[in-house]
Amino acid sequence: MANIKSAKKRILVNETKAARNKAIRSRVKTSIKKVNAAVAAGDKAAAQAALLAATSEIDKATSKGVYHSNTSSRKVSRLSKAVNSIA
Repeated sequence: MANIKSAKKRILVNETKAARNKAIRSRVKTSIKKVNAAVAAGDKAAAQAALLAATSEIDKATSKGVYHSNTSSRKVSRLSKAVNSIA
């Protein structure tokens, strides 16, 4: 356990940031699952709406530094490809 005041503060700050990052990642994962579920069901309209929401969530996570820009681009690209594959 840390004894120095600044080290104790760092522990608290890191816990707070980790909780925030975890919440943001969870929202992104949930939105991705919604897109994948709509794609699996073959519902193009719902998939496109879910894709729009998921893209927004991913972009927000990237702007807050939770995801690297290449990671977010890859996620959006894969989701778009899946939605476009619906006949």
